[in-house]
Amino acid sequence: MSDKKKLKIVVIGAGSKSFGRGAIADTLGCEELWPRDCTLSLVDIDEQALGRMYGIAKLLKEHYGSPMAIERTTERTEALPGADYVIMAVTVRRYPLWEQDYRVPMALGFRHVLGENGGPGALFHALRNFEIVVPICEDVARLCPHALVLNFTNPEGRIVMAIDRLTGAKCAGLCHGCFSCFRRTAEILGRPREELDMVTGGLNHFFWLLKVADRETGEDLYPELRRRILSDRDVEVPPLVRKMVEVFDHFTYPSDDHIGEYLAWAHEFTDGRWKYGQECRRVQPPGEEPEPEDWTEPYLSGKKKVDKWLARRSGELSVGIIAGIERDLGTWQPAVNVPNDGLYVENLPKSAVVEVPAIANAEGLQPQAVGPIPEPLAAISRTQVTIQELLVEGYRQRSRKLLLQALLLDPVIDSVRQAERLLSVMLELQGEFLPGFE
Repeated sequence: MSDKKKLKIVVIGAGSKSFGRGAIADTLGCEELWPRDCTLSLVDIDEQALGRMYGIAKLLKEHYGSPMAIERTTERTEALPGADYVIMAVTVRRYPLWEQDYRVPMALGFRHVLGENGGPGALFHALRNFEIVVPICEDVARLCPHALVLNFTNPEGRIVMAIDRLTGAKCAGLCHGCFSCFRRTAEILGRPREELDMVTGGLNHFFWLLKVADRETGEDLYPELRRRILSDRDVEVPPLVRKMVEVFDHFTYPSDDHIGEYLAWAHEFTDGRWKYGQECRRVQPPGEEPEPEDWTEPYLSGKKKVDKWLARRSGELSVGIIAGIERDLGTWQPAVNVPNDGLYVENLPKSAVVEVPAIANAEGLQPQAVGPIPEPLAAISRTQVTIQELLVEGYRQRSRKLLLQALLLDPVIDSVRQAERLLSVMLELQGEFLPGFE
């Protein structure tokens, strides 16, 4: 009988060929966890997809020489008892429904961008995923109440708020947006990333670079970053991001269609196309070979050996957080989405879900205070917090009135009649994926 401490990590949504592969590779390849008696439990309701990723997991286990046990099930209630961590990325009919989230508001005259995490489209995206995530986390609270849920499901801020308010599960939301900000900052400054001390804070996809300094000398490099963004036209920065630096003095997620979801005038900087639609895809010429649909088959059939591509790490934070907690490593995690109950962002309400750095040690995940964000940006953010609160409460009460209030607070919405029409159209179009609203 082993005297090692038992550890169980459950991955829900493991059948995904992108998220599942990355979570599996990260976990099995994490040598800091090998001293534990660790079980990796893969869960997905798609039995065929789950079987493929279970096969990939066995190949990666052998590749890494990992001692971890691997199990699989289509029933999460079989996997959750005894779980210490639940890594989750779930959705339903992602692209067809997302396209509706984008195109229907546009057709009704609302000039939003992307339609994923902010703006009118995100309301319906959130409601659909509440329907999946809330029951999962209710099961977590019932079957493994000490477990920490590490969520990747979008819209991140809204999902974490719903989990916090509607279930008893402990949760932190994870997103890799900060890495794009850090990488682009280093490129603009012409400095290696490891030489820079950078801190971000705010909301998910609407966070701000609050500090950039020389790690060794402490020199403030923000003035030089601003100068290069605004004066050096050889520096490529998306137009809306550059405008935000010009007006509000702060750099952010370097993607117009992400920060633009929270702004009434972002459409001035975008072309109105949905980046995942047919209008943004190359039409394949006759006779050209299509890309293979299933990249797992060559590996599972033995035609291809495990290579660097298959075994590559995802770069996400979840397994690093787990290792930091389990081994008391005190590792710095650049961004977690958590309730602002410790006023980690000083000038946002305690009821907000904020994105701030954290330390992972034996005490758990410890969010770090970053002080205030610029007040004009905090004002925009506070409106978004209220929208999120109305949405979560509207879902809890099944109240169309509260959903309408959330829509009418959105800076993109400029017509109450069209907002009412949007709500009616979308609740009918997507009714099979949503609860009933009165």
